[in-house]
Order: sequence, then C-alpha cells, then structure tokens
Amino acid sequence: MTGRPHVLLSVAVSIDGYIDDASPDRLLLSNAADFDRVDALRAESDAILIGAETLRRDNPRLLVDNTDRRLHRVAAGKPEYPLRVIVTAAGELDPAGKFWRSGGERVVYTTGSGADRIGDRLHGRAEIVSLGGTVDFADLLDDLGKRGVERLMVEGGGAIHTAFLSAGLVDEIHMAVAPIVVGDPTAPRFLGPADFPGGPHHRMQLADVARLGDIALLRYLPKEDSGVR
Repeated sequence: MTGRPHVLLSVAVSIDGYIDDASPDRLLLSNAADFDRVDALRAESDAILIGAETLRRDNPRLLVDNTDRRLHRVAAGKPEYPLRVIVTAAGELDPAGKFWRSGGERVVYTTGSGADRIGDRLHGRAEIVSLGGTVDFADLLDDLGKRGVERLMVEGGGAIHTAFLSAGLVDEIHMAVAPIVVGDPTAPRFLGPADFPGGPHHRMQLADVARLGDIALLRYLPKEDSGVR
C-alpha cells in the first residue's frame, strides 16, 4: 500500500456546534452507545490521529477498549491496537501523559523546529517524523500510506478537523449530535474559519442518519455532492 488512506473525521458536537465547553474538565457529549460505536470504529481503523491540543486538554489513551475487538484484530493479522498519531507543529508534548504509557506503536508528525524541541524526550515511546517547515497534511497522509495505513480515523480537535477538511482530504464525516447547548463563544468548535472546497455552495452528500438513544448520528461524504439545489 503506497496510496493515501481513507480519512474519516469522527466528532461529537453540541446542538450549537461545540466539541467541548470552556471548563477545565472534558464535557462528555456522547452517551454509552455512542462511545461503544467510536470504540468499534477505532478497532476497524489502521491509525487514529489527534492534535497536540486535544492530547493536552483531554489526556486520552486512544485505545480499543473492547477485548473481543482487539482479539479480532490480532486474528486478522493486525496489531492489537491501531497506530496512534499525534500532530504538533511546536513540539509541545508532555511525556508523562497517559497516552505514552499504554497501547501499541505511536508516531508524532511535527516540524523541524518541533522535532528539535521534542529532542529525545519521547525516545522509545514514539517515532518522530519531521515534515519540514510546516505540517503538510497531504504529506502526512502520503507517509501513513507508505506505512500500510489504509483507514485513518481523525478524532480532533477543531484545528485538525479544519485542516483536513479545508485541504479536501476527508472521505467521510461521522458526526454525533448531542442534545446539549454550550453557548460559550470561548469554547472550542468543530471547525474554524477556512476556505473549504466548494465553499457554502457545496452541499455534501448525507449518506446515513441513525439514532443512538438521545444522540443523532449523521454520516456525510464531503467529496460527494448531494445534487440538491
């Protein structure tokens, strides 16, 4: 495999489009059924990607929690856990976080200056890949493709989602909409300002709608046009 992987953006949002509130504690937007759905998506993926801000804010592990799903991966000849990917331009990473203490292989994509800042602090915990002067997400996908990654799950945060979507690199979006209104303009949103392909005149194809308790799950295909005018 040398082509770019299929890119899935996975996000949970409030009704007013926020992915968290502005408090120090993480706002849990998903319910138990949706968390299990995300765990299944992780198990089906070859790699899971987040940005450094999400890593600092949420201190996640990014693991597949369900034992049967991990065993199924191993039986299929895959690693027990998907490759876990961090993106950081500045290289501001804390090696004491939970992310670095469990699970399988990890790779950090950064800039030349970011790699210098990381130095040897993550030695033995992650492979550090410099993408040069800036983080180019197309180059990042090319490198993942060379590593055999066919399915990439992107879990945030907003700056990362915005970068992938504005570059036209997203194949599908899974959006879980929670019955919550955040209402705080300082809280992080799903997407920031950017020049998105087609702009406001491009209507993405809505491929599926499902209900998980009080969560509405929407699946969009950004590269497909709905045909509605």
